[in-house]
Amino acid sequence: MRKAIFAGTFDPITRGHEELVLRALSFFDEVVVAIGENPEKKTMFSLEKRLNFLRTVFDSSICSGKVSVESYSGLTGDFARLVGAGFMLRGVRGAVDFEYEKELAEINRTLFPDIETVFLFSSSVLSGVRSSTVREVLRAGRGGKADISKFVSEKVLPLLEC
Repeated sequence: MRKAIFAGTFDPITRGHEELVLRALSFFDEVVVAIGENPEKKTMFSLEKRLNFLRTVFDSSICSGKVSVESYSGLTGDFARLVGAGFMLRGVRGAVDFEYEKELAEINRTLFPDIETVFLFSSSVLSGVRSSTVREVLRAGRGGKADISKFVSEKVLPLLEC
């Protein structure tokens, strides 16, 4: 069984994250979407809300056993081993992401030689979508109601009240 872990903060999950996981299901039997808990990182949404966002977006894939949603603390590679994942899935939007992700993959290869990092490039339509942009638009709230429907799943929209 080919199992991958896709770790991130998902504050909130974007259409880019969603697309990446759904595309990865053609390569892997299961994808564990995991929120890495980092107490030094200030998030807009609580861990519980972010887990709920993920479960809502991937509901049908969770029910079919293809996606699971978890949270963890510590090193991603240690968590990958814990859940039996042989791959770490990473999304790349452009050159800046690639350089950062390449360095991270090299460190992970040294620490966890039994776990391979796999890169998927985002589609050009979604390459500009970032969680930080979604948070910024939500904070600004254009006229009291920000339209972020192009950035996040319609399943998550009703859940995004801070």
